[in-house]
Amino acid sequence: MDAPILIDGQTHFDADHARVVTNPAHHKEVVGRRAVGTGGYAHAAVEAATSAYERWSALSAAERAQMMLAAAVAIEAGNGGRARLLTREHGQPLSEAAHDVGGAPKILRYYAGLADRFDTPDVTEDDLGRIVRLLRPMGPTAVIAPWNAPVYLSYLMIAPALLAGNTIVIKPPSYTPLAVTDTLLELDRHLPSGVINVVPGSGPEVGAALVRHPSVRNIRFTGSTETGKQLMRDAADSVKNIGLELGGNDPAVILEGATISDQLISEFVRGVYAGTGQICYNIKRIYVHRSMYEDFVDQFTEAVDQIVIGDGLSSDVTMGPLNNEAQFKFVDALVDRTRSSGATVATLGRRQDPTTWDDGWFIQPSVVTGLAQGAELVECEQFGPVIPIIPFNEESEAIALANQSEFGLAASVWDDDVDHAFDIARQIEAGTVFINVHRVGASDVSMEFGGFKQSGLGRGHGWVAVEENSEL
Repeated sequence: MDAPILIDGQTHFDADHARVVTNPAHHKEVVGRRAVGTGGYAHAAVEAATSAYERWSALSAAERAQMMLAAAVAIEAGNGGRARLLTREHGQPLSEAAHDVGGAPKILRYYAGLADRFDTPDVTEDDLGRIVRLLRPMGPTAVIAPWNAPVYLSYLMIAPALLAGNTIVIKPPSYTPLAVTDTLLELDRHLPSGVINVVPGSGPEVGAALVRHPSVRNIRFTGSTETGKQLMRDAADSVKNIGLELGGNDPAVILEGATISDQLISEFVRGVYAGTGQICYNIKRIYVHRSMYEDFVDQFTEAVDQIVIGDGLSSDVTMGPLNNEAQFKFVDALVDRTRSSGATVATLGRRQDPTTWDDGWFIQPSVVTGLAQGAELVECEQFGPVIPIIPFNEESEAIALANQSEFGLAASVWDDDVDHAFDIARQIEAGTVFINVHRVGASDVSMEFGGFKQSGLGRGHGWVAVEENSEL
């Protein structure tokens, strides 16, 4: 498949300058090609979005919602093939890819269902007079999407912006542009020309051009903290509205009152290793009460050893490769440094096909013990299948350790006493604190999501995402 540029309903694809997209499970397999956008294409896309904005924003939210619902039906009809395409460009198992592409119709339908709320003003009238609170669109919106969950995360930014009456220019991720662009082309067929525009390309050129363009009034970004900081600098001169979902170093705290059951262990395996660890709110560090530390480590290690690593299209594979060479080199070197520091690194799992192992960015899952709080693996966002496990003695110590991070995206507390778990959760510095769960699927599209500290600005998901894409 080719992923073209889309501007004002017209596609552009220069095959001579296109970039190939390869399969991370098989380096030499070309999955498709993506167009190479430039600053000039980015400016043309913003102009198209600006031109379309007047007529799109003039519609009621109910009218916009009807078009979004029609697009959802059409996108869903093609998602079977898109899931296989996403597995080939991303590397994840087919079941995970199906969940990701399924996000597009699900999220469009959810936000379309909020149309009446958007269209209904909030009126307060008393002896002092009448106050009418109305939501209004912001304007042309730049969306910069990540590669780790390209469809789901793109639509979490696109759908509320569309319902609110904004037009869109999206820069899809360079590593995984194919499946998401295919959905965007289908979405475009159900909306007026210019409402959705797509410009693939590099962040320093296309992303920066979008962020700096004076006609762009709203920016939605999901990605690394360092890139988010640069985006804020680029947007400062024109004082744009910004929503940032950035990095995470999510702690999971297992209290003394938790039962180390098969169900708990299964949840932790999913929470750590889904997406090969390349999910912003995966569990990144585990704190376990010392009284059950060895029991948890033993049971967890045994379960992780059952993971099968290989091509995500193989039915028996439960974890795919890392997505790209840069991420592979970072995680591989991180594990080597951790082992050299004196920590105990258990390399686990089974290679589904040892003969093709070196053909992809494969890495086996690791469980690490014997690390102190200040270790690199504990403090960084590893974004890979390696997890440190650290014991604690007192709950106050666990809370302090969990909060000892520049990140604050999500966290979890595990205890049989749910009310007590909530008491502990209120003391943890994170935008979302889960109780007895912490994985993909635990944060529903209707539940607000966003980070404390350097994990982001603003909130997404739910009704609040519509408000964040609107002027009051």
